[in-house]
Amino acid sequence: MRIAQVAPLHESVPPKLYGGTERIVSYLSEELVRRGHDVTLFASGDSLTSARLRPMCDRALRLHRGKLVDPLAHHMLLLERLTREINDFDVIHFHLDYLPFSQIRRFNIPAVTTLHGRLDIPDLVPIFQEFRDMHLISISDAQRKPLPWANWHATVHHGLPEDLYAQGDGNGGYLAFLGRISPEKRVDRAIEISSRVGIPLRIAAKVDEADREYFESKICPLIHGTDVEFIGEIGEHEKRNFLGGARALLFPIDWPEPFGLVMIEAMACGTPVIAFHGGSVAEVIEDGVTGFIVNSIDEAAEAANNLDLIDRSVCRSHFLRRFSAGRMCRDYVRAYQRLAENRRGAAQATGQLLNRYSGDLLSDVLDQGAE
Repeated sequence: MRIAQVAPLHESVPPKLYGGTERIVSYLSEELVRRGHDVTLFASGDSLTSARLRPMCDRALRLHRGKLVDPLAHHMLLLERLTREINDFDVIHFHLDYLPFSQIRRFNIPAVTTLHGRLDIPDLVPIFQEFRDMHLISISDAQRKPLPWANWHATVHHGLPEDLYAQGDGNGGYLAFLGRISPEKRVDRAIEISSRVGIPLRIAAKVDEADREYFESKICPLIHGTDVEFIGEIGEHEKRNFLGGARALLFPIDWPEPFGLVMIEAMACGTPVIAFHGGSVAEVIEDGVTGFIVNSIDEAAEAANNLDLIDRSVCRSHFLRRFSAGRMCRDYVRAYQRLAENRRGAAQATGQLLNRYSGDLLSDVLDQGAE
């Protein structure tokens, strides 16, 4: 198939450091190319890909030289340039949330859109009500709950390349927190769990400017004088050792997480996950097998004291069976094919109606002539 992947421009594909959406776009694009599809990637110019790259800006917007005032302008330009090439593709796969909906409708673009973010925001309701004709892909069934009536085309769980990580032995003797510092990620819970069970905690996390004050005023005081090490933001090449050396990953969320890529990264390293119930957690973690799903600090502490019950090789096998990039790619290709079949069916139906209308019109003209 001729497939366009349209990525956000905030990060490169793959991202240099943090960036879940762009990483998934990269894994998917590489797997599609490996399987023989003709793939074009619309992304920032510093992206690295085996696909055909259409650079939409020189470099990732987050790394923009000088102060970036309006990132939306770059994405609007991306959409305008893309519309000039729509006839070159069998399907266009957007990763831009609702931004391309008007273009998709007005240019009759053969498109699916994967929604990567949270949907429990009231402002989103009128947008998705207006654009009920858009073909949407969710990254978990839980993500759909705020908008169950939307035009869901499929659910496709994220996947990672099988050789990206290897099984670790957890001999670092620490608990790990990996991701982003923000109130809903609840790194404060991770710090308390570590303190309760007497196991050191290492935090590898990005701090956005929007969360800087929260980090400095709420989190830093909790770290001071404890057995907690704040490492900061790490890249993909550093995660293998960080996760593989951890006794467990703590995922103490306090929001409806749409997926939680770090959970499958941990499982790829054979590392069990202690996750608070919510969002996609129950779709990703098999309680008592690949980790523990908990509802309180007390339950999390108990789980941390029972990590020997989890077999790290089973965690790794679970990842290979359910969350590989190959499985993700197969799911997306099925979604693309279904979209193409639906469009062909609609085109045939339209053609039949036009032929019938033309035939009826011709009969009317001949009848009038006979009179």
